[in-house]
Amino acid sequence: MAAVATCLVLPCKPKTLSHVASSVRCCTGALPRRFPVIKTLAFSSNLSSVAFPNGGTPIRALEKPKPMRRSVVCEAATTKKPDSASKRARQAEKRRIYNKAKKSEVKTRMRKAFEELDLLKKKTDAKAEEIRSVEELIAKAYSAIDKAVKSGTLHKNTGAHRKSRLARRKKTVEIHHGWYIPAVTA
Repeated sequence: MAAVATCLVLPCKPKTLSHVASSVRCCTGALPRRFPVIKTLAFSSNLSSVAFPNGGTPIRALEKPKPMRRSVVCEAATTKKPDSASKRARQAEKRRIYNKAKKSEVKTRMRKAFEELDLLKKKTDAKAEEIRSVEELIAKAYSAIDKAVKSGTLHKNTGAHRKSRLARRKKTVEIHHGWYIPAVTA
């Protein structure tokens, strides 16, 4: 990306200037009349030739010429298109909506799996075959989590943490009903 720079040199202290009548005739052929002293014009005496290239009333400095300090004002601009900020805003909004939908899907599938696990845990006469429907819900939640991680909506550690929560909750239900007996470590 290229950058364009423009610089402008300005005098720090403008000189006091006045109009000077001389034997130089104007374009009308008459001698110009003498003008009163004009104090501190906005341009310096060295710009008078630029301001009046075809003649006119010459301008002369009233004080002796001193070495003038000059201020340099530089402006740098990039050559980006002017609508790049609005394009980024549009892209960010599109990504936000997409990510929000992915996160919502993950939360919904996790919530449904947790609700089924809670119902199964509260049942007193639950059978081991009833866990199959819950395992399907957990598999769908795992799939949604993996897709969200793959697309960058969720961080991989966040995805792993959520999958672990589901697995732990399932394990507690299985232990509660006696379908799973943890191995005793010595």
